[in-house]
Amino acid sequence: QVQLVESGGGLVQPGGSLRLSCVASGRIFMINVMGWYRQAPGKQRELVAEITSGDRTTFADSVKGRFTISRDTAKNTVYLQMDSLKPEDTAVYYCNGRSTYSQYWGQGTQVTVSS
Repeated sequence: QVQLVESGGGLVQPGGSLRLSCVASGRIFMINVMGWYRQAPGKQRELVAEITSGDRTTFADSVKGRFTISRDTAKNTVYLQMDSLKPEDTAVYYCNGRSTYSQYWGQGTQVTVSS
């Protein structure tokens, strides 16, 4: 199987930046898409950004131009760089790994944007 561990969340003021990291372990050769999702209180989990094994990226409209997703294959790590953060970005952020037949989730990391 695959294990995903996120880190990097925290409290930041509006306009600030954070970088989330997700380290993958296990049968990572199975994974062909890595992504970040978020879930705010009372809302459904939504895709934030994802990157394929061919480095093709997709972003939610709400974060385009502010967030960047990247990966370091040598470290089995995917990053989410979040700039110009807004209070509406407050949520639990989850790392996701997807293979042809399965998907895997991390435990989540809280991001709070508040003054």
